[in-house]
Amino acid sequence: MTAELDFVPFDCDNHYYEAIDAFTRHLDPKNGPRCVQWAQIEGRQYQVIGGQVSRVVTNPTFDPISPAGAMHDYFRGNPDGKHPIEFLTQREPIRPEYRDHDARIATLDRQGISKIWLFPTLGMLYEEILKHDPEGVGIMFTAFNRWLAEDWGFDYQDRIFAGPYISLASPEWACNELDWALAQGARVVVMRAAAPTTAHGQRTPFDTIYDPFWARVNEAGITVVIHAGDSGNSSNGYANDSFSAQFSGVGWKPSIKAFNIERAAQDFIISSIFEKLFDRFPNVRMASVENGSSFLADACTKLTSTAKKMPRYFTEDPVESLRQNWWINPFWEDDVQQVSEIMGTDHVIFGSDWPHIEGMPNPLDYVSELKAFSPQDQRRILLDNVTALNTPRPL
Repeated sequence: MTAELDFVPFDCDNHYYEAIDAFTRHLDPKNGPRCVQWAQIEGRQYQVIGGQVSRVVTNPTFDPISPAGAMHDYFRGNPDGKHPIEFLTQREPIRPEYRDHDARIATLDRQGISKIWLFPTLGMLYEEILKHDPEGVGIMFTAFNRWLAEDWGFDYQDRIFAGPYISLASPEWACNELDWALAQGARVVVMRAAAPTTAHGQRTPFDTIYDPFWARVNEAGITVVIHAGDSGNSSNGYANDSFSAQFSGVGWKPSIKAFNIERAAQDFIISSIFEKLFDRFPNVRMASVENGSSFLADACTKLTSTAKKMPRYFTEDPVESLRQNWWINPFWEDDVQQVSEIMGTDHVIFGSDWPHIEGMPNPLDYVSELKAFSPQDQRRILLDNVTALNTPRPL
């Protein structure tokens, strides 16, 4: 795959499948009922989050698991007209590289990938379920991040950069956890695109109560990623709001639930500019990963329109703020040319979503999506941009 390239790409969107004890290894057992427990229901294993059985993933043991990129053709437009569930009939035993960093490095060598950002699977889904207990959210992800540091590390052999999960449910916890992550050598942290639920209700992530957190990010020069997950966005009665509803199988039909990931990202990105985050903290760099990009043109229209309606509110063109402080990882099926026209090729980053079913069977299958770009722009998208984001830019 890399024969046509004179460099080795950096994949900004890889995932692990969590170990069985990822949430419980470092969790005080007395907090199990409050946070995470395992239960067997009708012969299947499920996790119970704050007393609620989670069915967001059909098999949270991930063994067996569908092959990487199993739904690739579906997202390509389903050329053979298959029922979506047909793409998920094949299962295989979980592979070592999904849970072991040394096996993963050997896989990167085979794939022709130099480095990866590594993000949660279940970990992107559980804050929403426990949002009624902000303190419990902190307890749960403290335990989770200690497991992550132990099993994967935040900078393993300068090739695997796992992102600890940061919740903003408690501003104090977020600051303390970021301090810990930085001390552990984290290059990137990850959060969901959502207005967090605090002990005092929901707040925008850019409320001044979070200024101590963003000040730390600004000073350390670390990149914050918002990654696709359960944002809690409501379909307002038009669709089943279960996160897994679109893969329920029976009575398959289109659902507006499929657009919630992109809507959540757009709201988060626009709010960061409306709330003048980058005026206060201009060294903050943020990346949107696995949230798509079809919302970008509309976001720019809204930003421009708002600036005209509210003269003198913005200190600079809000679209320029977007282009300066945000980096976008499009879905692989998105129009990358359009994204680069909006953001510039220096703010577009490549991510394969490997080994998730929605991603690419082989990460560098993506190279064909960039054939219209110059060699220099291909290198920016596939390597240089995320390399820069992965390098702390401290003040």
